[in-house]
Amino acid sequence: MAKRFLYILLALFILGGCGNKQTKQAEQHAETKEETGGNEVETDIWNQMMSSIAKIDSYDGDRILESGQGFFVSEDLLVTKYSLVNQATNVKVQPFDEGKKYTARSFVAFDRINDLIILKVDSISRVPIELQQDTLPNFAKSFYVAPKTGKTLQLFTGKVLNLANIRGTRLFRITNKIRASQFGAPIFVSTGKAIGVAYSATVNFETQSFAIPSEFIADMLRKKYEAPEPLEMLKNTSNEKIAAENRKIKGLVLETDYGNITIKLFNETPEYRDNFIRLAKEHYFDSLLIHRVIKDFGIQSGAADTRYAAPGANVGWKGPGYTIPAHIVPGLYHKRGMIGSPRKPDTENQRRRSDGSQFYIVSGRKYFDKGLDELEETNNYKFTAEQRNAYKTVGGAPHLDGTYTVFGQVTSGMDVVDKIVQVETDRRWRPIEDIRIKRVRILP
Repeated sequence: MAKRFLYILLALFILGGCGNKQTKQAEQHAETKEETGGNEVETDIWNQMMSSIAKIDSYDGDRILESGQGFFVSEDLLVTKYSLVNQATNVKVQPFDEGKKYTARSFVAFDRINDLIILKVDSISRVPIELQQDTLPNFAKSFYVAPKTGKTLQLFTGKVLNLANIRGTRLFRITNKIRASQFGAPIFVSTGKAIGVAYSATVNFETQSFAIPSEFIADMLRKKYEAPEPLEMLKNTSNEKIAAENRKIKGLVLETDYGNITIKLFNETPEYRDNFIRLAKEHYFDSLLIHRVIKDFGIQSGAADTRYAAPGANVGWKGPGYTIPAHIVPGLYHKRGMIGSPRKPDTENQRRRSDGSQFYIVSGRKYFDKGLDELEETNNYKFTAEQRNAYKTVGGAPHLDGTYTVFGQVTSGMDVVDKIVQVETDRRWRPIEDIRIKRVRILP
């Protein structure tokens, strides 16, 4: 098989030398299909992989949701894309080497930002696929395996272009053509180790293929739960038991590069409270940037595309994969120190649903009655006497009242907010020097 690869690559090189620029560019993205049915050592290695790669179908009860692939990283633990199973109650797993289907009803780890989950598969034991965590050589060959046609092993080859930050996520760019049915498949290098989990997406108006790096899988394995959790826990819902526990939480501490900000979440907006606490427990906010800073308004964080964002990159567009219905409560308004939820503008978001993870803290400014009168007329919104007094004495962001959800308040650390508000920003209001939330700590 190795000789065959050399012949193919040599042929491509000769053709490239004779073609024009467009031909060369097309060949750079070409994918080669190797069909092997012999008894070579290399073929035996790939054949062994077939028992550790599986087709998956996710279900909500009896209703099928998504289909894709996954691979075993332990005897009964299978990794795949989180977005394929996050609304499922069970997942059917069918290894490539047999017709029997197994069931996964629980998980031991997940990473919402990098779109990975490790499922616990019932009644199975498979040889795990080894993860490649060493540095790859430039333009390393990349492979994925498809189910056999008869006795023929289908091996597709490409190459790894680079490790890049794509939409704030660290990914391998590969030339293999990954289709939706192959999302979650392992991408191998010539060592037979997996460099990551395959998928494709449209970036800059072009469909590109990627591998989510194995380093994230290895980190999940190190931090996996002692006992599996049911898949239902992933759904963006709460129950009375969880809500009761969250009502008792006194507050949360946002540990930032500039100091600590302590907040409380309002019980009047329980869906926002429970969502924020759930994400904090997932460590979702850890290492995210405070990516938006506007003087006389406040600071904003919680965007998933900021954890690995390159300096100067346009960020703030990626959430956790869901939005939350607006919940505007009379009496909760945008005075200084309040915490609210940003959203897309009305032209794209008629129901005014909030982003699932982003939040802002109001530093604001003080207003006079004339300015408040003008806002009332412009926004068709009437301020109460209490609101007017607050905006004239402590300040805030009254232009957001009635259209954006307020769900929390700073209890200490507004001096930290004020320091951050003064930093230099670019034209998109991103601080020139990165400021991160190091972690969010829940107070007992």
